[in-house]
Parts: sequence; C-alpha cells; structure tokens
Amino acid sequence: MDENGATPDVEDSGLHEKVPISGLYENWFLDYASYVILERAVPAIEDGLKPVQRRIMHALNEMDDGRFNKVANVVGSSMQYHPHGDASIYDAIVNIGQKELLFDTQGNWGDIRTGDSAAAARYIEVRLSRFAKEIVFNDDTTDWQLSYDGRKREPVTLPVKFPLTLSLGVEGIAVGLSTKILPHNFCELIEASIAILQGKDVTIFPDFLTGGQIDVSNYNDGHRGGKVRVRARIEEEDKKMLVIRDIPFGTTTTSLIDSIVKANDGGKIKVKKVVDNTAAEVEIQVHLAPGVSPDITMDALYAFTECEVSISPNACIIIADKPHFVGVTEILKYNTQQTVHLLQRELEIKRLALLEKILYGSLEKIFIENRIYRDIEECETFEAVIRTIDKGLEPFKPQFYREITDDDIVELTEIRIKRISKYDGFKADELMRKWQEELAETEDNLANITRFAIDYFRDLLKKYGKGRGRRTEIHAFNQISANIVAANNQKLYVNRAEGFIGYGLKKDEYVMDCSDIDDIIIFRGDGKCLVTKVQEKIFVGKDIIHCAVFIKNDERKVYNLVYLDGKTGVSYIKRCQITAVTRDREYDLTQGSPKSKITYFTANDNGEAEIITVNLTAQSKAKVKQFDFNFAELLIKNRSAMGNILTKYPIRKITLKQAGRSTLGGVDMWFDPIIGRLNRDERGEYLGNFGPSDSILVIYKDGSYELTNFDLTNHYVPNEVLLVKKFDPTLAITAIYFDGGQKQHFIKRFNIETSSLDKKFLFISDAKNSKLLLASTDKRPVLEIVYPKTPQKEETTTEYIIEEMVDVRGWRAMGNKLPNDKFKNIRWLAPLPDPVMEQEATEEPENVLEEEVTSEDVTGVTEPEVITENTVNLTGKEEETADPQEGDEAEEDKKPGTKNKKDNKKGPDSKSQLGIFE
Repeated sequence: MDENGATPDVEDSGLHEKVPISGLYENWFLDYASYVILERAVPAIEDGLKPVQRRIMHALNEMDDGRFNKVANVVGSSMQYHPHGDASIYDAIVNIGQKELLFDTQGNWGDIRTGDSAAAARYIEVRLSRFAKEIVFNDDTTDWQLSYDGRKREPVTLPVKFPLTLSLGVEGIAVGLSTKILPHNFCELIEASIAILQGKDVTIFPDFLTGGQIDVSNYNDGHRGGKVRVRARIEEEDKKMLVIRDIPFGTTTTSLIDSIVKANDGGKIKVKKVVDNTAAEVEIQVHLAPGVSPDITMDALYAFTECEVSISPNACIIIADKPHFVGVTEILKYNTQQTVHLLQRELEIKRLALLEKILYGSLEKIFIENRIYRDIEECETFEAVIRTIDKGLEPFKPQFYREITDDDIVELTEIRIKRISKYDGFKADELMRKWQEELAETEDNLANITRFAIDYFRDLLKKYGKGRGRRTEIHAFNQISANIVAANNQKLYVNRAEGFIGYGLKKDEYVMDCSDIDDIIIFRGDGKCLVTKVQEKIFVGKDIIHCAVFIKNDERKVYNLVYLDGKTGVSYIKRCQITAVTRDREYDLTQGSPKSKITYFTANDNGEAEIITVNLTAQSKAKVKQFDFNFAELLIKNRSAMGNILTKYPIRKITLKQAGRSTLGGVDMWFDPIIGRLNRDERGEYLGNFGPSDSILVIYKDGSYELTNFDLTNHYVPNEVLLVKKFDPTLAITAIYFDGGQKQHFIKRFNIETSSLDKKFLFISDAKNSKLLLASTDKRPVLEIVYPKTPQKEETTTEYIIEEMVDVRGWRAMGNKLPNDKFKNIRWLAPLPDPVMEQEATEEPENVLEEEVTSEDVTGVTEPEVITENTVNLTGKEEETADPQEGDEAEEDKKPGTKNKKDNKKGPDSKSQLGIFE
C-alpha cells in the first residue's frame, strides 16, 4: 500500500486498479445500509410486511393443507427463502401470531400483557387464518423473483388487499433510520378505507390489544415529531386500594409493577403493597398506605410509573425501493387504492377467463351440433384435419371476441367420442347463459370499480369485524404536574451565610417540606436569583435572603424589592414576577452594576403590596429623612425591569409599616375534594370569586376551624377536613359534636370572631374522645335524627329546625344538649329558605297582569350548598405559616377554653365533606 492508501499495481497481471480504501469503505457501508433498510428492518408499503414476515407467509401458504403445522417446520420451510438464522424467523412468527389476525394458533404463544414468552417452536402450532387466505394471496396477481439460492421462487411483495401495515403496526431499527408505526383498529381502518373511496376526509388513531387510554392530541398523523400518551386504566376499588385493569402499549405487568415499586422506594408515591392477580384479564391491585388519598396516588402513578408512557411514532416505509417518511393517512390512502387496483386486476383476469370459457363452449357446441367432426373422417394427415375443422368454423368466426387459433382447433380434436355422443345442447346452453351472466356482472364491476371495492370492504367488515372493536379509549389527558402530586419526602434547609441549600443540611435553618424533584428558587443579597434542582447539598452563592420551592408559571407570585445601584448610589424600587427561567442560570434583578445590593425584599403569594417606611441616613442632604411608600403604586413588571427611583439619598433602614393586600384582580377558585387542592381549572366544588381580602374557611374533623389564603399551593388533608368554602363573616356555623368529658352530644351556632390566618381554633370541647359529627354554614339548617327501635316504640325519625333549638353565640360557647342523646343516625336536610328572600320572591310585582305570573316568580331561594350524610375518607397535608401580625387574636389565644395548633408543614389540600356521622 502506498502513502496515499492505494493498492500498488501487480506487474503484468492487469487485474488490479488503484482504488482508495476510503472509497471502498464508503461503498461497502452504503451497500450494507441499503441491505438492512430494504431487506430486514423496514416494511414495504405494498403489503406492509418485512422480508422475513413475507417469506413466512409464503412458506405457510405453500404448506397449507387446512391443518396446523409445527412452528419448527414453518421455520425450516421459511429458511428456504430467508438467508438468516432460525431465531429471527421464530421471533417473527410469534410476533405475528400474538397479534391475532393472520394466524390461527395452538399452544402456548406467550402473553404480550405479562411479557411471558412463547413455548419452544417444537411445541406450538400455526396455520393461516381464513382472513389471511382471503386478503393476502393470489398467485395470478403476485410478482415473483428467485430465492437467494436460485432454487425456488418467492414473491417480491404479496398482493394484500387490506391496510395490513396499519393494522399490525411495525417497529424496526435500520442503519441511519428507524420506523415505528402504531397499530390501528381493524374495523376503523376498513371504515376509513370506505370513506376514502367515497371522497371523504378521514382521521385514524392507534388502537392497542392491551387496551388502556390514549391521548392523541399530538399524534400528528403518525409523522416524525408526533407523540401519543398512553395510560393504564385505573379504578378506585375503595379508599384503600386501586386496581389497574389495562396496561399501556409497550409495557408488561411485570415492568409496570417494577416501576411502581421503584417509585415507592424513591418516595414519589406511598403504597403498602402491589399484588398481581392477572389471569384472563389484567388485574394489578395497588394497596395504599394509611392516610393516602386514592386520587393523589392515581395521579402519582401516572406521573412516576409506567402507568403512563409517551410514544413517539415515526412512520417510515419503503416506497419504490426507497425509505419515505409519511403519515398514516397517506399510507391508508395508498393501501386503499392498491386494493382497488388488485381487485381490478382480479376482475380483469376473471373476465378473460369467462371469455375463454364462453369461446371454447361455443366452439364445442358448433363442432358437435354442426357435425364438423364427420368432415375429418377422410383426412389423411393431421394438418388436413386442422384445415378441415377451420373451414367448418369459418361461417361462425365473426361472433367470437378474438381470432380462432390452431391451438383452439387442437383442443376440439381432443374431445372424446363418448362425450360427443352424450352431448346435451340444453345443458350447454344453460352453462353458457350462466357464464354470460357472470361476464356481465364482472364487466359491470369493472365499470364501477369503486362501488365494487366499497362492497368488498363492507364484506370484510361483516365477516371478520366481530369482536374487533376499539379496545383503547381515546381521552384528552390533563398534564399532571409531578411537583404537585409527588409526596413531600424531603425537608429543605438553608445555610444563608455560607450559601448552601439542600435536604441534607439538617443542622441548618429549616425552610419547608419539599420533594426530591422540586425546583428551588434562590435570591441573594447581590441582586441575583436562580432556580436549581433540589439536591442533598448544593452551593448557590453566599448571602441568601430568600429560598423556596419554585412553581412554574405562577402568575400570582409577586416579589417586592428595593435595591441600591452600585454605580449611581440611587435606590430603586420595583415589583416583578418570575414565571419561567432556565435552570441554573443566574438572573440579575438589579441593573448589573458592581456592588449593587438588595436592601428590602418580600415574596408575596397573592400579589400583596405592603407599605414600607424608609429612613435615610442622618448625614443625607434630604429635607425629609423619613417617609412611607406603598408598593401598590407600582406596576408589576418582568424581572429585568429597572424599577422606579425610590430615593437618591443613602438609606439607613427600611421597615415594614403595614402588611399589604393583593393588587391582583379577583380570581375564581374551585376545590377538588378528592385530592384536596385548590384550582382554577373548574374541577370540583366552586368556592367563589376571591378578592385580595378574601379567605377560605376550613373546618376540620377534630373540631377546629382555620382561615387560610387562597394560594394554589395550599394543600388540605382530605381525611382531616369536613368543610372547605369561601369565608363569609356574616354566616353562622352550626356544629354538632360529642363531648368526651360529659359523654353528651351538643349543638351550637357561632360566628367566626378571629381573623388570624393559618391558625387553628378548637371550637368543641378539648376533653379526650371529643369529636365533631356535623358542620354546616347554611343560614337556616334543618337536622334529621333517626332514633333506634326500643321495646316501647318503633324506630322514629324527627326533624329539627336549628334556629328554634339554639341561638348564635360565641365560638367558645358549649351550646345546647341534643333532645335525645341516643340516636341511630343523624344528618342534615335541605335548609329552609331565607325569610327575607322568600318574602321578596312571593311579593307580587306592581302593574303585572295576573296571567303573567308563573311558578318561577314565587319560588323560594335556598342556599346552594346541601348537607350530605355520606362519609368520605380523605388524606393529604396542609401548609401553615406564622402570621407576623396576629393583632387582637393573640390575646384571645391566651384565654381559657381554647386550643390552638400550629403546623408549619407544607402539604396537600383536603376534601370538603359537609356532613359526617361516625
């Protein structure tokens, strides 16, 4: 080899030429890549089969005698055409057989749901299904080629009259490209083909044998870049157990259970155990840990396990010996038109065969009935015989569709004397008439080939569509935020001076509960902020002034700050939001000048704007050295805004003068009682429109109440909450509770007299075993008590109007005893109408004709909320933060008869359950 990498010439041989090695490798690689793409991994659009699948089908068709064949024998026969190992052929056979369309199977063929493999090839059997025989094979319309060793012929492609590619689905990896066509529903494909032939637009979506649910909003017709989300079908058996009935496509029960166990071990979800009871149908029981909400767990299963998977289709297929990336609709249209073409070819072949039958039948009739066979008795040579018969047929030749050849005449000479002697002209005419009718029908079908193709597809649907309905339900899924449904399995700590945060700094300052997948936002004194993934310990910069869990796209979170510009010495003030950032990238909230620093900072969950007092230094030249500023005067801008000038003079200190109220508009809020969360997505119970000063009333089953803000991060523990609604200070709370000290049931009515947020106030007895039974905020509630059967009387039910039983008093009052303490059941009924509104509703308006008054004009108005008696166990966590200014409520906390509980843990919301009896 020379220095240029070329092979030197061989003297006097003339057999070699100079070819660079690089050129050889390039050509060889292209040849190899082309071979893998065309002959192994990617299916042809004509029949939707890879070469190995096509050769298996051809081998089975040659072997077919109606009986089952050992798969081992099929593998051996297929190896006559497929120049590869038996393992790939066996795997391909099992793959086709498990799709339950082209093969009839016998034996253990494995289970795509559990991942169990099929038995060995010598133990299982297979044969072609009736459907495969009808739509896949036709020797007359098949293009043939020699097999790899030249001994046999094999089809170039099979004449498939059905969109087989889309029905079976396909997945393959070649050199430089891959293909992934998802399976579609059998019946829907046929109906779509009919619609295409009728000139209609069609849309098809995947369907899987494993069932489940699918979101096809981003399917993109199967093109590259599309995506579908597939979910398991999960049912809530009871409050302690979820049951998985279907699994997503591409997963198995084993892999799904492993993912659940892994998520549980990682703290993402909390389950007690997982039991696989899969048999004829999928059944995976997920037993929940005590106090865990089923719906939160369900969302967590979708977020952290294989209960939801994302699949990216990539429809690549061979068209004219080249790979093309196309959509599934285009594939379907091609296959539909190909079916029409194949049906047309079959009709033309049938028409030609009928014409030949009619021609020969006519020749035979003329030959026998006109006794032409007698004219050949004196002929001495065979040539003379042919000429004699041809002469006898001469008068009849114009009626034939083509010229009569010597071969046709030879066939006449082969008619036996016995057949001539028994020839029945009447039967011959009947047969000719039948052929003529078939020919007319065939020619009509050819003239109306589209109609014929539609009838063909409808016949397929009628014969083979039974039991092939859609198995995968099409739904639009809500995007589950992993940060919301993840269990808070860590605690966030901060070392402000040294600049470290993480859940491993257990000796440093505690910030809040978090999960190990949360993002944390950090603000530093130098005006920089960044968002980073929570870790065990990470350095984020010294002088940390604030850190918390970052919630993306939270438009109500507003940061109020004052900063000193290091270049000019001017202090600026601004309000900003940070809704989306690049993780681990630092953003400057100042103008970026050296030695700039933040001198005042607050993070406000609901856009609050406080009033601050600014004290200037004594040496400043300002005439007024102390003044107030209200943040409400500023507009909320983005993080890069410069802000407004607060003062040009040096500031000594800035203090909070008055806590602010939200400057954002009112917002409609809903409460999801299952997962215990507030939302703005219209899920659950509508709480109302909330302004800056509004709050939420939460009544707990332990007999305490709490006022909270309406932050979406609030999380109420469902199994601890009895009632959640918008707080109205004018409404009295009616409560029925059991006093564990006196062993007596009491009823009381009271108004909320406290205003502190995130503080619990116990309004029932603090004696052991005391518990709250019912609570209501109706203006005029009605109570129903069922008294049990006694020897003296039968079971009775009594209704009580609460306003006649007890007056509204202070929240510390004990209340009145129930009339009879021994009862079987107790529940709220629909409240009475408000007397004022009832009077207004029944007043007859002036100047209104009598016939214009309807029943709607006198209908009493009632509260929209109705008390129920059903009990729902709910779980979750709650978030409470200390109020820096408690006001006069701090004095009430010191009075006897109250029991206050603080809980700084962060967690989920709870379900509002208005009535309960335990």
